Amino acid sequence: MARVYDNWERLVRATLKREQLRTSGQGHERAPSGIAGAVPSSLGKVSNIDLILQAADEIQAEDANVSRILCEQAYSMAQNLDPTSDGRGVLQFKTGLMSVIKQKLAKRDGGQIDRNRDIEYLWEFYQRYKRRHHLEDIQREEERMRESGTFSANFGGYNEMKKTIAILRALIEVMELLSKDADPHGVGRQITEELRRIKSTDTALSRELTAYNIVPLGAPSITNAIGVFPEIRGAMSAIRYTEQFPRLPAKVEISGQRDADMFDLLEFVFGFQKDNVRNQRENVVLTIANAQSRLGIPAQADPKIDEKAINEVFLKVLDNYIKWCKYLRKRLVWNSLQAINRDRKLFLVSLYFLIWGEAANVRFLPECICYIFHHMAKELDAILDHGEAIPAPSCTIGNDSVSFLDQIVYPIYETLAAEAARNNNGKAAHSAWRNYDDFNEYFWSPACFDLGWPMRRDSTFLLKPKKWKRTGKSTFVEHRTFLHLYRSFHRLWIFLALMFQGLAIIAFNDGKINSDTVKSVLSIGPAFAIMNFVESSLDVLLMFGAYTTARGMAISRLVIRFFWFGLSSVAVTYIYVKVLQERNDKSNDSFYFRIYILVLGVYAALRLVLALLLKFPACHKLSEMSDQSFFQFFKWIYEERYFVGRGLYEGMSDYLRSVLFWVVIFTCKFLFTYFLQARLCFSIPKKNGIFFVDEELRYCGVELNSQSLGIKPLVEPTRIIVKLPAVQYAWHDLVSKMNIGLLGKDGFFRWISDILVLILSFFILYNKNVLTIASLWAPVVAIYLMDIHIWYTLLSAIIGGVMGARSRLGEIRSIEMVHKRFESFPEAFVKNLVSQSQKQRFPSNSEPSQDSQVLNKTNATIFSPFWNEIIKSLREEDFISNREKDLLSIPSNTGSLRLVQWPLFLLSSKILLAIDLALDCKDTQADLWSRVCRDEYMAYAVQECYYSIEKILYSLVEGEGRLWVERIYREINNSIMEGSLVVTLNLAKLPAVLRKFTALTGLLIRPETDVLAKGAAKAVFDVYEAVTHDLLSPDLREQLDTWSLLAKARNEGRLFSRIRWPSDPETKDLVKRLYLLLTVKDSAANIPKNLEARRRLEFFTNSLFMDIPSAKPVSEMVPFSVFTPYYSETVLYSSSELRVENEDGISVLFYLQKIFPDEWDNFLERIGRDQSTGDAELQENSSDALELRFWVSYRGQTLARTVRGMMYYRKALMLQSYLERRSLGVDDYSQVDAFSSQDFESSLESRAQADLKFTYVVSCQIYGQQKQRRAPEAADISLLLQRNEALRVAYIHVEETATAEGQILKEFYSKLVKADMRGTDQEIYSIKLPGDPKLGEGKPENQNHAIVFTRGEAVQTIDMNQDNYLEEAMKMRNLLEEFHKNHGLRPPSILGVREHVFTGSVSSLAWFMSNQETSFVTLAQRVLAFPLKVRMHYGHPDVFDRIFHITRGGISKASRVINISEDIFAGFNSTLRQGNITHHEYIQVGKGRDVGLNQIALFEGKVAGGNGEQVLSRDVYRLGQLLDFFRMFSFFYTTVGYYVCTMMTVLIVYIFLYGRAYLAFSGLDRAIAKEAKISGNTALDAVLNAQFLVQIGIFTAVPMIMGFILELGLLKAVFSFITMQLQLCSVFFTFSLGTRTHYFGRTILHGGAKYRATGRGFVVRHIKFADNYRLYSRSHFVKALEVALLLIVYIAYGYADGGAVSYILLTLSSWFLVISWLFAPYIFNPSGFEWQKTVEDFDDWTSWLLYKGGVGVKGENSWESWWDEEQMHIQTLRGRILETILSLRFFLFQYGIVYKLHLTGKDTSLAIYGFSWVVLITVVMIFKVFTLSQKKSAKFQLFMRFTQGVTSMGLVAAIVLLVIFTRLSIADLFASILAIIPTGWAIICLAITWKSIVRSLGLWDSVREFARMYDAGMGMLIFAPIAFLSWFPFISTFQSRLLFNQAFSRGLEISLILAGNKANVDV
Repeated sequence: MARVYDNWERLVRATLKREQLRTSGQGHERAPSGIAGAVPSSLGKVSNIDLILQAADEIQAEDANVSRILCEQAYSMAQNLDPTSDGRGVLQFKTGLMSVIKQKLAKRDGGQIDRNRDIEYLWEFYQRYKRRHHLEDIQREEERMRESGTFSANFGGYNEMKKTIAILRALIEVMELLSKDADPHGVGRQITEELRRIKSTDTALSRELTAYNIVPLGAPSITNAIGVFPEIRGAMSAIRYTEQFPRLPAKVEISGQRDADMFDLLEFVFGFQKDNVRNQRENVVLTIANAQSRLGIPAQADPKIDEKAINEVFLKVLDNYIKWCKYLRKRLVWNSLQAINRDRKLFLVSLYFLIWGEAANVRFLPECICYIFHHMAKELDAILDHGEAIPAPSCTIGNDSVSFLDQIVYPIYETLAAEAARNNNGKAAHSAWRNYDDFNEYFWSPACFDLGWPMRRDSTFLLKPKKWKRTGKSTFVEHRTFLHLYRSFHRLWIFLALMFQGLAIIAFNDGKINSDTVKSVLSIGPAFAIMNFVESSLDVLLMFGAYTTARGMAISRLVIRFFWFGLSSVAVTYIYVKVLQERNDKSNDSFYFRIYILVLGVYAALRLVLALLLKFPACHKLSEMSDQSFFQFFKWIYEERYFVGRGLYEGMSDYLRSVLFWVVIFTCKFLFTYFLQARLCFSIPKKNGIFFVDEELRYCGVELNSQSLGIKPLVEPTRIIVKLPAVQYAWHDLVSKMNIGLLGKDGFFRWISDILVLILSFFILYNKNVLTIASLWAPVVAIYLMDIHIWYTLLSAIIGGVMGARSRLGEIRSIEMVHKRFESFPEAFVKNLVSQSQKQRFPSNSEPSQDSQVLNKTNATIFSPFWNEIIKSLREEDFISNREKDLLSIPSNTGSLRLVQWPLFLLSSKILLAIDLALDCKDTQADLWSRVCRDEYMAYAVQECYYSIEKILYSLVEGEGRLWVERIYREINNSIMEGSLVVTLNLAKLPAVLRKFTALTGLLIRPETDVLAKGAAKAVFDVYEAVTHDLLSPDLREQLDTWSLLAKARNEGRLFSRIRWPSDPETKDLVKRLYLLLTVKDSAANIPKNLEARRRLEFFTNSLFMDIPSAKPVSEMVPFSVFTPYYSETVLYSSSELRVENEDGISVLFYLQKIFPDEWDNFLERIGRDQSTGDAELQENSSDALELRFWVSYRGQTLARTVRGMMYYRKALMLQSYLERRSLGVDDYSQVDAFSSQDFESSLESRAQADLKFTYVVSCQIYGQQKQRRAPEAADISLLLQRNEALRVAYIHVEETATAEGQILKEFYSKLVKADMRGTDQEIYSIKLPGDPKLGEGKPENQNHAIVFTRGEAVQTIDMNQDNYLEEAMKMRNLLEEFHKNHGLRPPSILGVREHVFTGSVSSLAWFMSNQETSFVTLAQRVLAFPLKVRMHYGHPDVFDRIFHITRGGISKASRVINISEDIFAGFNSTLRQGNITHHEYIQVGKGRDVGLNQIALFEGKVAGGNGEQVLSRDVYRLGQLLDFFRMFSFFYTTVGYYVCTMMTVLIVYIFLYGRAYLAFSGLDRAIAKEAKISGNTALDAVLNAQFLVQIGIFTAVPMIMGFILELGLLKAVFSFITMQLQLCSVFFTFSLGTRTHYFGRTILHGGAKYRATGRGFVVRHIKFADNYRLYSRSHFVKALEVALLLIVYIAYGYADGGAVSYILLTLSSWFLVISWLFAPYIFNPSGFEWQKTVEDFDDWTSWLLYKGGVGVKGENSWESWWDEEQMHIQTLRGRILETILSLRFFLFQYGIVYKLHLTGKDTSLAIYGFSWVVLITVVMIFKVFTLSQKKSAKFQLFMRFTQGVTSMGLVAAIVLLVIFTRLSIADLFASILAIIPTGWAIICLAITWKSIVRSLGLWDSVREFARMYDAGMGMLIFAPIAFLSWFPFISTFQSRLLFNQAFSRGLEISLILAGNKANVDV
């Protein structure tokens, strides 16, 4: 315990020191500060100890004695609350607080403390403090506001006032406690009277600190103007309690200083939690107020809400409930909308929100909430009809208390938690437990009402699972199998199969269309029936696990469909066989053919009619109206009816677009398949009239013709191979032994060979070279199945590009275009981004005859404050310098100057160029002006300079001087009108005149002094002299010299002797601007210099010309929230993190300084430091150190960056609201600043208006735990709260209490906090949860608990690695108007938003990822949304219709594992529930992506695994079944189909190479070639080439290229694409192909999908070899080596007539894949080829490989632990069987190679293969001898060494003798190794698969050592080339250039980064 006290003493001293630094200005403010921040939650929850300690901190400097009194009282309170210090952290807190008190006492001068006088001293201080801070004025102001309903703008400094009130409250609380022991006749009586007065009056002191979120509903706040808004007052009035409502019992307490309302009744009746009631009260008030604001702001003194607004809210909130009742055919709780009054509607809306707000995890069950609401609404209806309010029976507990949470929510939660516990942390099969969807779908049947009300605890719904017994699924079972792909998308596979069959039949009939061909083609009938039967069989099979609990109707449908399709397939097949018999018998009787046609016709007509009625938009309503039982039965059979998925059809125009899109794709695909798929055809010579085929089954010949190959060209080779005579196999053939006669075009094969299915059956039956035929057809079939995705990619790229061009994307793609079109920006901005109310403040806008220049100036006036704020934000973000800011800013254009003033960067150097033109002018004035006007901005500059000089001179001089100015300008204007300017002026003297005026303005821009005044007067006189005597013509000069008035003043010395120094702002701005106009010589092309600033300005200005909805006034816009889930990622980089260096000496700060050098210089300029300032100097100043931390954090993927970006929404709304000037008596607007944005952020009305429309909630799930353990993340989040007053943080708080039995009980609370005026966390709401909210996936559960704190009609979901920009935030209200625009049959439910990936400049990998992601989030989603209408929610930053989604299950799904990709399920759910998802590209949000290869691989692995789980999900099944045929294709190929095609691409490589290996091993290639004597090229050349094109990503790169062309231009696009290729992007994309394939396939086979934390830091460190090996060994390296083995086998044993060239051409792409998969992690690894790093990596890898595992040893430290972890995915018997089947392929190598040895000769007996196993076992035994553990006695060790030595010599001798005396050759030895390696790997795989059996046999240790040896061998194969290349220093240099080329192209010093900031000293 002594150590604890000592540690705490040190901690307290450090805390105090930090506090002293903070108060002295040397530290930055942190919250919570000092010991107040350490108050345990168990104390802080029930007392105000933290507030008292904060007050003590605040008044420490003012009165240390009072501070000491407060601390001592806080200690006493803590002691009284927890005397035994049982609470968590209480003992440490007390100890620390006591130490603080001792420190305070130590500061005294040793005087005695009379604690008896503490109360008197405290009372005196309270009185002084109250007088000094004018508390009475605060009270009077509040009373005036309450009485008048208005708000005063004179109450500035309200944060300081809040702090004052907080201190007074703390003083009052302590005085109240101390007064109990005070003199009752003295100070005690005074304190008692003061307390009585405070409690009896409604003063700010008793209310102002009451926690509230947005609207202070408890009482009006004098610091928040939102309560003054008429719509808010009307909404509060609408829910107010009236006499018509039941009487509330007297015991009901009304919290706060407010009137009773509807929520008080609901709280009393149903027992809702108080904070839930407070939360939803505000939610309902804001919802009603915002609905009213869209209809119009109430103008009455007592505002009222329109009935229309209430109806709108009512119908939207209860829309899902209404549909649910209609689906179940249940009566609503109200008779009709007209039958219930507005109060009842508001009661029902409020009740629904209260149920939802307290439902916790039950919120994921929207129909369950409907069920609860249905019954509670009935109870409420009964209570409202009575005069007295009584508790609802359903929520009443036995002791007469009422609790909705305990009685309704908790039983459901308990069952949910019990089922969730069965998933074994995601490892159990999905079919073993009920997920959220299973629980929710219970309420999709009328049987759900059997649950009763109150709910029966013994119902099947609330049945808890037993240990070994499943409770049963609902309507779907997620069995883990690839068969789901066929079941969900059977229409797709049937269509592709039938088309392939039809094309093959036509090809086998030589393309002739006759009656025989038609009859053959009609074989698609049986095929169609059989495939439908397969699908119905899968329905029956995959429903296992739900038969006991599923609805009877659903089971009946499965059975009916099974028998229907079974019988129909048998009948159709039978009839068709009879048709074939008729044809074969040459009979004229066609009876069966007619029957067959009739059956097919009737069946096809029925299917067509049903498809039209159910899927065709024009007929769908007809099917809805039809209630005929016959029709409904067939409709039910055709399409199962769910609550979701009904009405999944689009409008006719949208449908036809989708049809046209896919018709084009199908046409291209099938033409390609039939003719072009195999690329080329060659004319085939005959020998003796017989066709021959060479060893590779290739067409051969010498004469190229124009005929093309596809299915058609493979027909003849198939026939030829079948006709070939018997050939000799090189091995013991087990398959193709049977031989039959040659088959021609006559006989039985004449008709059966034309049918693909029967052909395959024939081959299997007769076994004639079946595997040879399979090796020919398999790659073609595989490509046929996947190439449709290539055609989709191509067409979508074309259409996406055209749509992008039509929407005007990429019109402004360079800063030069920004300059050229800047003149048109104000008009476009005003048209699209300015509300009508702001435009109406300019009366001239409505006059059609107004002058265009006036209109342009008006537009510029409106545009300027917005543009300047954008430029200001760029400066604050350090993208531009102060000078660039001045040049980019646009004048306000509110002055009297008659023309538009443009930014200086457009006009810079234009005056000088104009003077040059004037000097060269030899022509007329018109010619000169024509040349000037060729550059419109030069003309603007000349005019502005001319008029500005006039105004400036006119303002400077008086009397005769002013007359001179007027005379000069009058003469010049007359000359201009007469066209004689070149005569009037001596243009050669212009430079001298302008030099004089430049000198004058240079003086005037400085503050006035006597010296400057004299100098300015002289400068004016010099201007006068230069103009009069040099510039003007002689005649005019003479007139002025003889002007008596002027001559007299000049002679008397009065002319320009005194000037009026510019004093008004307009003149000052004119002088400064003119000076810059005359002196700035920068080229506009260089402003701004920063590429990111350019990109942002280019996109923003381009978006002004796109199709954007009109902007509503802020008061009428759609309100929205932004919602960010956060767990434990980086919030803000700490000072130590900035300085810590990696192994190369690179710190994060150093890295960023080199990556962003211009931004670093701008940062130093912003904080007032010069560029030579070092890091250490910045750390010395706390303010600069904090700014440095933010500067670094704003360039990473941090929460701080996200918060800053999202708070731009509030800033934009405040600016827009301020400039719209909605006057409510809050702000004192004046005409002078009518168009200025100055001080808009301090406008109380604008702040309130923004808060009414915008809310930002960050859901920091473990923030409470972080605060408890004082994690730096908690302090950083608190700092963000301080800096952003509108930011709200929600988190889960865990309250632990100990029971008498010693158990720890946990209570969970969902809390919302904000920063109070002291910077500490102020708890707003605390809602108790039924238990741990994390039952499913973490992120959606995190979102779910906090979504109750969001507000508005929309919610934008934002990840914590995103960013936003002020200029984009200005367009948010336009985007939200899309919810009310026409986007088809249904209004949008999700608005898709474009993303910009801001991490693309870090490295080449980051650039690849950025381009790939940008292509998807722009062009791809553009096409998905329109015309395909299948865009889903792929992640943030989409904008959700909040009401739509929170009433339908939320913005994500959370079931464990199956919903690992939680975002896309929100899109599925929205689509299934008749939502509409759109995409909009005129607004963008920043997005960070992974920048290192390992990060990217983990991310892609997570996404691929998530897609694997999607295959199993019910959402994908229902969409695949219920979407129309063409949208189903779109949906498949843009979701799971993309990964299926990716996997097929890799499988094609395996199919091709295993086919080649079969031909090589069997000797068929050589045998056929020897028999035929023909050589040449074949179809398979083209098959492989097509595979190569797919593999390298040429086709998938097309959308990326199209995006480049659209947004960068053609030349830049070509350059970018070539650059990417030179940076080996093909290697990266091929590597990613393997990543996606591995994780997608493994997930479907075995599961194991999980969230993979990628880390979002700056990747500049070298990744160790062992780390890469662990991550990629099984996903890439093993597969690459397998492909390499196949290629080696092919080159060793295959017959290639073309030699090496032929081999290279055929296998080039496969070798490229091998190299990419093996070496990409090292090619893209920083310093991957640096020799020192290579040596260190080898040491680390060998240490890891040889380190023994054990309990608690992680895989990153030991090979054995990692090896065990790699086997965890094999859990089930099904998985083991599948792994066993897959592992058998490795035995092919040994089986084939043993027959190729010289030793075996031509012997093909099976005994040869058996003997090879004897050799293998011998090798294993020898290995065992050498690896046997020697942990025995010394004698045994000696014996083992002797045995090993003898064995070694014997082995060598045996090999030598075999080589000498047998046919065994050295090549055979290497071949044997080649055979043994795959066999050994197969044995290891099988041993791992059946681990328990192997372990029981005692062989597990041996297997592990074998596996270690294999990993060592694989590692050495990969490591050797790396080590070799590391010898050459230039390789490392080249690699650095390769990785960081983007940085190099921008002049960055990556070489310096990689070398480090210090010398690399070898110790």
